[in-house]
Amino acid sequence: MPDHLKRTAAFAAALSALYAAHEVGDHWVQTDRQAETKGERGEQQRAGQLACARHVAGVTATKAVVLAITCKALGLKLRPRRTAAALALDAATHYWADRRYTLEAFADMLGKGDYFHLGLPREGHDDNTTVGSGRFMLDQAFHRAALWAAALIIAGGVE
Repeated sequence: MPDHLKRTAAFAAALSALYAAHEVGDHWVQTDRQAETKGERGEQQRAGQLACARHVAGVTATKAVVLAITCKALGLKLRPRRTAAALALDAATHYWADRRYTLEAFADMLGKGDYFHLGLPREGHDDNTTVGSGRFMLDQAFHRAALWAAALIIAGGVE
């Protein structure tokens, strides 16, 4: 099989595996405490940093396992260092975005601040804080872009 077809197949397999694992890791593996705490700042900043790091470790482990199972099932041989680099990039960007204030500042910088705040809690209301908000949608879109980049890195090193 020509190399470009091997890379194309590896990209499709890696992206599919990483996407599925992201959904599981971000919504099933993440604990309620991590979800509630990972964005904390000020006096609770250390707790927020630790919660976010634990969440990212769980998501990354989930992605590594699903990717390994996918490669085994499809007979794909990936270069370990490229795969590790891709997962490290994804983990770093995931941590950055999930600290929340960073993604909020990025959204503001790009003129998406109003959308970021759409659906977030309002003073005196018990509104939804995650699912259904602009923050959640921008967060997930950011993560998916990182997954795409990780899959490209992985596919470039297929053996």
